[in-house]
Amino acid sequence: MMLRPTLEDHKVVGFYTGRIIIGVGALMVLPLSTSLLFAEWKTAIDFATGLLACLAAGFGLQALCLTHQELRRRHGLVIVSTSWVLATVLGAIPFYLSGYFGSYLDAIFDVMSGLTTTGLFLLQDLDHVPNGLNMWRFVLTFAGGQGIIVIALTALFKGVGGGIYHLYSGEGKEDRLLPNVIQTARTIWVVSLGWLLAGTAALTVSALALGQEPVRALLHGLWVFMGAFSTGGFAPQSYNTMWYHSLVFEILCVIIFVAGSLNFAVHWAVWTGSRAELRRNVELRSFAVTLGIFSLITAIGLARSGLYTDALPFVRKTLYLVLSGHTTTGFGTIYARSLVTQWGPLPMLGIIGAMIIGASSCSTAGGIKGIRVAIISKSFLQDVRRALSPESSVITSRYHHVKDRMLADDTVRTVLMITIAFLTMHAIITVAGVMAGYPVLEAGFDGVSAASNTGLSCGLTAPSMPDFLKVVYVLAMWLGRMEFLAVFALFGWIWSVVRGR
Repeated sequence: MMLRPTLEDHKVVGFYTGRIIIGVGALMVLPLSTSLLFAEWKTAIDFATGLLACLAAGFGLQALCLTHQELRRRHGLVIVSTSWVLATVLGAIPFYLSGYFGSYLDAIFDVMSGLTTTGLFLLQDLDHVPNGLNMWRFVLTFAGGQGIIVIALTALFKGVGGGIYHLYSGEGKEDRLLPNVIQTARTIWVVSLGWLLAGTAALTVSALALGQEPVRALLHGLWVFMGAFSTGGFAPQSYNTMWYHSLVFEILCVIIFVAGSLNFAVHWAVWTGSRAELRRNVELRSFAVTLGIFSLITAIGLARSGLYTDALPFVRKTLYLVLSGHTTTGFGTIYARSLVTQWGPLPMLGIIGAMIIGASSCSTAGGIKGIRVAIISKSFLQDVRRALSPESSVITSRYHHVKDRMLADDTVRTVLMITIAFLTMHAIITVAGVMAGYPVLEAGFDGVSAASNTGLSCGLTAPSMPDFLKVVYVLAMWLGRMEFLAVFALFGWIWSVVRGR
């Protein structure tokens, strides 16, 4: 039996959702300031409008839903989902007003893609958009990588009761770096900002060496870092990172997006001196194995095609694309349609497999996650050992993920449920693409890319795609980023309002 939420329950959800939306509005100060700095007056007005809309919605919700009731567990996940929906709708206002989108749905698509660190986009004429508009794209993806709830916990929340952990975990994060969730959120930002300084400097120097003038080099260094570390896939140019035609630039990108795909707990362990975590962590071991498998599949397919006759471009293209897919970054160094017309089915299947699995939990990456692949593998091997051992034997398994852990049946059950949910979503979104008239492999490639929050495309994702498929992709990006639970909690909340007792 489901209990209908009380008025006070709705007020709690509305009040804290309003607080998070205020934080989203505060982020618009960055593109607004950029627009003013470059004298982009129309763009500045667009962001001022968006900022006012966020502040009006945020403060309005807080005033309307003023409550002193404590935030509890049943509220946390609903607040996360509601906040993401409102943040997407309001964050699309400057995009739509800019005139670079064919419809408000297209603008919502790009905001959801940015916040979920997916990287697919419907923005038109990317190479000529104002700096302020580009800045908003990268602020979205960088903030989305850390999590808009993490931002709120860092600056806007203090002691909000037992529901605070569900605010944190609702964005697909479960590991705590420190015992206190708010301290964990702030530590995530310390790690991210440390990488921001180092990564932006390195990419800026590389851009200067490529001949860009200083201001442009700094902007590209900052933006590409944000797209890489957030495993978001947005790039300042329509040709993505292929536009730079630089091996050094690509190597820097790989270092940054692999770092961004690591669990923040691993970052913190290394920062505090526990470098052995890089060697012992079962998730990183799983990533190394699956990376090798999918790289081999892709390499075999490319070798058969005869597309690359020299070793350097062969290895360079293969590793970059597979790593980009496996970390769910979405950076590319080939034309999107080349995947279909030149690379062919086997390399595309290799990259699809990498995108499905994704990288680490509690990181900026999407996908099923390496920890779940490792747990399923260990559970399978444990069952084999049990089948081959005497009935009186007690067979247990351990694994190391930040700390030594016992493989428990309830952990395996939860992992299997989420994995099945992901695979089911991949199948549904592929069928949706086929129903829209696209070949099954292309529908599967872009569909998996959306659902795993990757951003690689074989050319299917475009403003001309059917509106219903855009909606399916938006829902898939949202479900994949939330890892289902927070979204299902929102649907359950709505159902309980209608049918609860």
